Amino acid sequence: MTNMHKSAISHGKIYIGLPMWQHSHWPQTWFANSVKTDSQLEVYAKQCNTVEGNTTFYALPHEDAVLRWRDTVDKSFRFTFKFHQNITHLHQLQHCDDEVTSQLNLLAPLKDNLGLMMLQLPASFGPDKLHILDRFLASLPSWLTVGVEMRHLRFFAKGDEEKALNQLLIRHNANRIIMDTRALFTGDSDCATLEEVRGKKPRVPVNVIATGQRPVVRFVGNDSDTDNLRCLTPWAHKVIQWQQEGKEVYFFLHRPDNKDAPWLAQQFIDLYNDVTPFDALPDLAIKAQPEQDSLF
Repeated sequence: MTNMHKSAISHGKIYIGLPMWQHSHWPQTWFANSVKTDSQLEVYAKQCNTVEGNTTFYALPHEDAVLRWRDTVDKSFRFTFKFHQNITHLHQLQHCDDEVTSQLNLLAPLKDNLGLMMLQLPASFGPDKLHILDRFLASLPSWLTVGVEMRHLRFFAKGDEEKALNQLLIRHNANRIIMDTRALFTGDSDCATLEEVRGKKPRVPVNVIATGQRPVVRFVGNDSDTDNLRCLTPWAHKVIQWQQEGKEVYFFLHRPDNKDAPWLAQQFIDLYNDVTPFDALPDLAIKAQPEQDSLF
């Protein structure tokens, strides 16, 4: 199929991103061939078109930083940010209207570049609290797109509780975030970093559903290209299906040490480009993966 014919097919966009836009290793590896700049965000945004803004879960940025981020990226780039942990874990979505308003006002300069806000809820947030989530989503401004990540296992059991969750999200056009950690938990744990990450990431079933128009996948790989390839391959086809349905897909890629995340992203890009009926995604600037650090 020619590029002209590919471009003529109507489809939703795909956004590929990592958990961060800067890492101390990248100037010597991924960004090594880039024009030197004071801003890793500027270099990152020329290769990935979204980022998973995990930092706002722990602390909110200064307003000057928000303005600087806005002025660094072009109009096609999409930030995603998490609601602060006080909102999701301390208050569990109750009695936090002022904090929600404050965070959204802080990020308002990025409104045109804001793909969605991510609502990561703790495993203790179970089916008995769905009415709280319902009220919270109803209180958000209509312009805001939300992704919701649940970790209570009853929401993965394909029973009435999961159906109630999915129907609630569909009513609010909220996107159920899909966390895929199958590759992470494949094989033996052969290093301290992998063991640590396995202890932090949820091991939940991968129930694939798009409850809104911007499905979100958070894929956590391990350090084996073979394991990652096996778990990533079905996603290339699913992403294309969602695009054919007109959905805007967000696909985030993690590694046990996220200095290696760009090479996992390139692995997915290769898989996607092999099967897509649309225009190919551009390669990242460096494809050869560096050797793992030897500490001893």
